Amino acid sequence: MSDEINCLSLKSRFRGYYPVVIDIETAGFNCHTDAMLEIAASLIAMNDQGDLYIKETLHFNVEPFEGANLEKAALEFNGIDPFNPLRAAVSEKDALQAIFKAVRKELKHTGCHRALLVAHNAAFDNGFFQQATARAALKRTPFHPFATFDTATLAGLALGQTVLAKACQQAGIEFNNKEAHSALYDTERTAELFCFIVNRYKALGGWPLAIDTPESTEDNK
Repeated sequence: MSDEINCLSLKSRFRGYYPVVIDIETAGFNCHTDAMLEIAASLIAMNDQGDLYIKETLHFNVEPFEGANLEKAALEFNGIDPFNPLRAAVSEKDALQAIFKAVRKELKHTGCHRALLVAHNAAFDNGFFQQATARAALKRTPFHPFATFDTATLAGLALGQTVLAKACQQAGIEFNNKEAHSALYDTERTAELFCFIVNRYKALGGWPLAIDTPESTEDNK
């Protein structure tokens, strides 16, 4: 397989890591004590031109774990009623197992060896994600335990904006503030933003990397 074809594969683009865009809605800021209430995960794919796009998004309303703290201010902010029966909420374990199953399928399909969590202010989401994984006693996780891609940082570099809504606006991605702060909506906007930044970098000539050959090096002398 040629170097050009290798560059047009998801496996080669991120050194064997598979990006999964995650957003988590919570009942507070403390990942050790506060409940995870929603989680969504967008799976990413690459087309024949080497551009990223959203392949599929999974979304789950989540039951607060036993003994979880529920901060009133957080619930008022995101508008979630954790005990509304219409939420059809599932356990943390069921939600994570479904996401892990879908991610493992993509790892096999793309030839990647591990998933990387992508999120806006990724340290926050990854903290809740890792704590929920530990509570569910899921030993075989396809995700790297601490390495992430942070779209707030990437957007600050590429677009001069770190707030998700403003970064999307700068990228020409529609963003409705009335729909924000739901895991499904925020995940898909974050995934669109991540794909935009990666694709834009490629379009500007940043990828694939130019590899110097003995001939090209000689020509540049």
